[in-house]
Amino acid sequence: MATYKIIEMGNQILREPAKRVPKITNNIIKLLNNMADTLYNAKGVGLAAPQVGVSKRVIIVDDGEGLLELINPEILETEGEDTDTEGCLSVPGTMGDITRPETIKLKYQDRLGQEQTIQVCGLRARAIQHEIDHLNGILIVDIASNLRNTPQE
Repeated sequence: MATYKIIEMGNQILREPAKRVPKITNNIIKLLNNMADTLYNAKGVGLAAPQVGVSKRVIIVDDGEGLLELINPEILETEGEDTDTEGCLSVPGTMGDITRPETIKLKYQDRLGQEQTIQVCGLRARAIQHEIDHLNGILIVDIASNLRNTPQE
């Protein structure tokens, strides 16, 4: 496997809507595998394909409950509301408070091309919504309140 360089704020690809994946190919599988390596190497919770320079509607999330790979994710329903602090691998050193739905129901395709529907809450729901924002060209600096710098490791 390989790791990608994570694209940071200022790169135009982070501001463009990502393209839908019409068919799961070997290149998409390779992208998923390399994104997972990149996520774990960066010690992140989620990663979207635009963050590694690929304009595809592909995200991965691992909130400690195991890796979830989502191709062409689409939120169907939301419930509740929760405000929490978020950071972003593409906006290093910055954190902010974001209010998001607490529970989401979404559909997506898995790496086999099968359509799946799941309902998630808590950190997993927050991370998925954060990564879907990336697919739509939205960064935390656009929607967070109380933006602040954080110490770099």
